[in-house]
Amino acid sequence: MGLRGGMRLGLVLALLASAVVPLPGTSASAVTLPTGFGEQVVFSGLDKPTNIEFAPDGRIFVAEQGGRIKVFSDLADPTPTVFADLSTVVHHQWDRGLLGLALPPGFPADPWVYVLYTYDAPPGQTAPYWNDTCGNANNGQCVATGRLSRLRAGGDVMTGAEQVLISDWCQQYPSHSVGDLHFGADGMLYATAGDGASFNSVDYGQLGSPANPCGDPPGGTMTPPTAEGGALRAQDVRSTADPTGLNGAVLRLDPATGAAAPGNPLIGAADPNARRIVGHGTRNAFRFTIRPGTNEIWLGDVGWRTWEEINRIVDPTAGVTNFGWPCYEGASRMGSYDNANLNLCEQLYSAGGHTAPYYGYHHSAEVVSGENCGSGGDAVTGLAFYPGSGGSYPAAYAGALFFADYSRGCIWAMRPNSPGGLPNRADIEAFGQAAAAPVDLAIGPGGELYYADVTGGTVRRIRYFPGNQPPTAVISATPTSGPTPLTVTFDGTASVDPDPADAGRLRYRWDFTSDGTVDATGPTATFRYPDAGRYTATLTVVDTLDATASGTVTIQPGNSAPTALLDAPVLGTTWRVGDTLDFAGRATDPQQGDLPASALRWRLRMEHCESVGNCHTHHLQEWSGVAAGSFVAPDHEYPSYLELELTATDGQGLSNTVVRRLDPRTVDLTFASNPPGLRLSVGAITGTAPFTRTVIVGSTNTVSAPSPQTAGRSGYVFADWSDGEAATHVITAPATATTYTATYTDAPGCGAVPGYSCETETGQPWRQAGTVLPLAGDDVVTPVDLPFPVPFFGRTYRTAWISTNGFVSFADPGHSRPSNSALPVTGPPNAGIYPFWDDLYVRADSSVRTTVTGTAPDRRFVVEWRNVGMYGFVSARISFEAVVAENGEIVFNYADLDGTGRERGSAATVGIEDPPGTAGLQFSFNRAALTNGTSILFQPNGQPPLVVDRSPDRQPSLPGRRPR
Repeated sequence: MGLRGGMRLGLVLALLASAVVPLPGTSASAVTLPTGFGEQVVFSGLDKPTNIEFAPDGRIFVAEQGGRIKVFSDLADPTPTVFADLSTVVHHQWDRGLLGLALPPGFPADPWVYVLYTYDAPPGQTAPYWNDTCGNANNGQCVATGRLSRLRAGGDVMTGAEQVLISDWCQQYPSHSVGDLHFGADGMLYATAGDGASFNSVDYGQLGSPANPCGDPPGGTMTPPTAEGGALRAQDVRSTADPTGLNGAVLRLDPATGAAAPGNPLIGAADPNARRIVGHGTRNAFRFTIRPGTNEIWLGDVGWRTWEEINRIVDPTAGVTNFGWPCYEGASRMGSYDNANLNLCEQLYSAGGHTAPYYGYHHSAEVVSGENCGSGGDAVTGLAFYPGSGGSYPAAYAGALFFADYSRGCIWAMRPNSPGGLPNRADIEAFGQAAAAPVDLAIGPGGELYYADVTGGTVRRIRYFPGNQPPTAVISATPTSGPTPLTVTFDGTASVDPDPADAGRLRYRWDFTSDGTVDATGPTATFRYPDAGRYTATLTVVDTLDATASGTVTIQPGNSAPTALLDAPVLGTTWRVGDTLDFAGRATDPQQGDLPASALRWRLRMEHCESVGNCHTHHLQEWSGVAAGSFVAPDHEYPSYLELELTATDGQGLSNTVVRRLDPRTVDLTFASNPPGLRLSVGAITGTAPFTRTVIVGSTNTVSAPSPQTAGRSGYVFADWSDGEAATHVITAPATATTYTATYTDAPGCGAVPGYSCETETGQPWRQAGTVLPLAGDDVVTPVDLPFPVPFFGRTYRTAWISTNGFVSFADPGHSRPSNSALPVTGPPNAGIYPFWDDLYVRADSSVRTTVTGTAPDRRFVVEWRNVGMYGFVSARISFEAVVAENGEIVFNYADLDGTGRERGSAATVGIEDPPGTAGLQFSFNRAALTNGTSILFQPNGQPPLVVDRSPDRQPSLPGRRPR
């Protein structure tokens, strides 16, 4: 996602391994806040906290990604209780894990804790299946599912068995997993989840081996235009011919059963999943919130390469809201999916119904001009509304929407114009700049903003001090361990106070042994520890109004840290996707000697970069208590690289960490077009050919050659790729530089050839014909005498052959020619006009008719195919006509075309062709390019434009059209 590639959440990294230590009132550093605000660490030592929930009785529940839920009795609780441990069934790898947590409004009288997590098994299997370890979780084979459950609370612990409400959300890739949970003002439970698709490639269900392991309908390997898998799961509720999945959807549920809540817009649907859905078309709706006092859903959808979105469902019971992914990203079409020519997207483009984001920010732009927010990706990962009244923050924040970006490390406030009003997109403040990896926002006791810091393992709050702000204590010590006697130099000069009156006037109190005695009072100090032991040194800073803050550091005289030694992979090791890399390491300690394997912990992470040196982190895998092992190099976009970290910890808790960077082997792939200058899509990027992309050897890359397209004043249709594959296909990156060329043929449909030029027009009249020809059934052709000499490509004709298969030929075609071909073709039919050359069928309710309109020299001969069917389709019907004028102009008109590709020409030839079959003016070939009401005009070169008759007595309606 901008969690680019993966969830850009990138649930990440090297985390603290210490015990949980509550630090109420301990100030945090680094974050920049508006005047009067300060940040404090409330809890630390957590293992990747992902979600915070405040219970009405004062308890705080915190979810950890690995599957544990911890409960603190209050904000000063020194030791949390493990409420539940679901780690054996939670799949904790990459961005998967326990991500959603919610408490009902009546808790604890309503004694349920709701959880949403990645279940450690593919569909139909039982966890633990993967045991948190897929060899290459990003190869499309590490399939897992999602689970929504409720756990009964008995005091501070779970009692009884987990009650599973929903098992669904097939996830083929290790990001875009399950999302968030919240209760609405209506008491219903709301849930979100991602699409479970690839974050590297255009994924419509063609990836994996075997392909499409989630079994997305229609099954097997997906191909455009009918594919409905991969990211298209987010549009699944629109394809009603198969069971509906929940990926990429927003659900409104009965919290007691997990069934659809009463009043849902699709409550009458036969499919139980369709009944649950109130919104869909999201890529990775990792976090959402409910606007206080309403049921409005405000969700953050993590984007791919371009946009981060904040979306709004105004009334979840009024109708199903479609946010458009993957057909749209932000307010615009998503080019890579658009260029794959997928029916689900093309139908959405033509029919409409996409709801644009309430607010979006571009990956290359600042949210607020001049902000101090980090770079390295984009991932909107937290939202919370500030109360409209009664909070402790200034009145300007009443009703504000706070939103966070994990990758940028920032929190913003979108403030309303007035309390109770909607957040104003033009009034956004960079509220918390350089924040600590926020992945969840919540409003807690006292109307203060809290957030979960997944990287540092902390929960933090942001307080407002209307008068004097407390200082921040920053303590450093050198050394912190070593042989006795140990002399340590302490430095507190980095401590600060945000109040100008306190600048340079802080007082310092040092307690080096935690005995309550003030041992020194300057900004720096030195202390000699004569005896071995473990000591906590404390610095307390005091401002001019006696506000205080403290910082601590642990000193261990008589003990020295171990040394971690990473033996393999060796320095300089490179990898390609799918390589198995062995790792091995050890550690020695000055006091304990060689440390056992139980003292070792390994972490593997991916540094994913927007550009070289501009990176964010994805945590991939961990191993504890082993001295050796192996992992499979994952598929990922470039620039990116792996980091393998080994931490050794001795018996007294001192540790040493060594990190080895492992760069991928890369290759330059060049994408060209013939002719040059046409648009091609590679992954998320659409560019003008030729262009080159650097990718990792062995990586999966989706490419598309969109067709038709124009360059200058010429039109082109795709012919073939140099590797012989389809217009949209997958390239596995080779080891050597390679050029892939997409060849196009001229599509001068609205250009010109010697004899004729072409243009399109709306507003042409439909000329109904009355004389029914003896054409019925399949593959029939009949000659007719023309009512006037017809000029065509420099010749004049008095006879024409009309086929049930949608063409008129001025030369005997021999038979009805059901198999269409591209123009020109030397074989028959020739001297032809082809309004819709396809394998058609004139059924009992169909007919082919002719008529003549006008008077000389402005007569027109009309051939109308009325309500004709398509071979192999029972219900499909279309109407079209060819109007041949006395001066040689030809007009094609169309009506009653459905949105499906076949009726719009996806298997038809449309155009005209000269008598020898050497020149053809082809408007489209096997392309769904036709539209009701849009006419195609073929004008003889050098002739004056024909005066089009649009008199009101022309009737545009068609008899016998089937109901829609």
